[in-house]
Amino acid sequence: MTRTAAVLLAGGTGTRLYPASRSHRPKQFLALGDDDRSLLRRTADRAAFADDIFVVTRESYADRVREEVPEATVLVEPAGRDTGPALAYAAQEVRKRASDAAMLCLPSDHVVGDGFRETAETAVDVAARTGTLVTLGVEPDRPATGYGYVEPGADQGDHFAVEQFREKPDEATAERLLDRGCLWNAGMFAWTPEAFLAAARDGPLEPVVESLESGDPDAAFDAVDPVSVDYAVLERAADVRVVPAAFDWDDVGAWDALARLLDGENATMGDSLTIDASGNVLASDDKHVSVVGADDLVVAAFDDRVLVVPIDDAQRVREVVAELRADGLF
Repeated sequence: MTRTAAVLLAGGTGTRLYPASRSHRPKQFLALGDDDRSLLRRTADRAAFADDIFVVTRESYADRVREEVPEATVLVEPAGRDTGPALAYAAQEVRKRASDAAMLCLPSDHVVGDGFRETAETAVDVAARTGTLVTLGVEPDRPATGYGYVEPGADQGDHFAVEQFREKPDEATAERLLDRGCLWNAGMFAWTPEAFLAAARDGPLEPVVESLESGDPDAAFDAVDPVSVDYAVLERAADVRVVPAAFDWDDVGAWDALARLLDGENATMGDSLTIDASGNVLASDDKHVSVVGADDLVVAAFDDRVLVVPIDDAQRVREVVAELRADGLF
């Protein structure tokens, strides 16, 4: 078996789940759905088969991460620069601390069903065996417009070559991508540190890799603007493979995800009452929420904040957060 280093990404805030998720309480520390463990803790439990667990996070979250995942090595990013620099930093640290390990890179704020381990172990094996970059592709159950897609190419037995990555589509394009057998790009990856750092040199992360290898993480993060690993590395790499995922998956990216995760006429998290109301998402901390005669709304009440938005506009919560951030109120 290939030695596996699970790398959990836990530096984001999950802004579309405002007001439950805020700068002091990001999404990965929330317990969503019908499980009272935080999303981060669930991810660590899911990755417990790995030989080593690393968590990449920002300094302000590091102590909370240590409380939630005491078995992990915590890697503190010098600055928030999205997943590209974060994973380059992680690759350099894994290479130093567990040189014979392949990396299994996982977002810490997704909900994943049964069957994860088998798919993950296959991805790690493919990465170690082929020396390529590997992504996990989830079979779509709807023409989602909020996810990127992976188009599989040549069948390699336990995986496929990646024909191309597809950006988040409009609905008509999403329907066509489903017909073509494309998979959701779930943001879960496997590779060896050497393979990733070599690929990262060919693109915007080149100065990051050079500074990391010279032992200066601060300069590495100063040298680049925020950039995703998909854009910075995967979409540019000459050889990427995809392992189809044999499990249910949701990134819980916005409040409408709770309608998929929770059963019932209304999806509820916290104390609530509905009368002549259906299709709503009702979420709160220690507050009671009542909805009468209204359908298809999100009503979320946390701390001193209340959000009300049509469920079809759940993605627009990021607009609220942008304005609050501009005013220093997020």
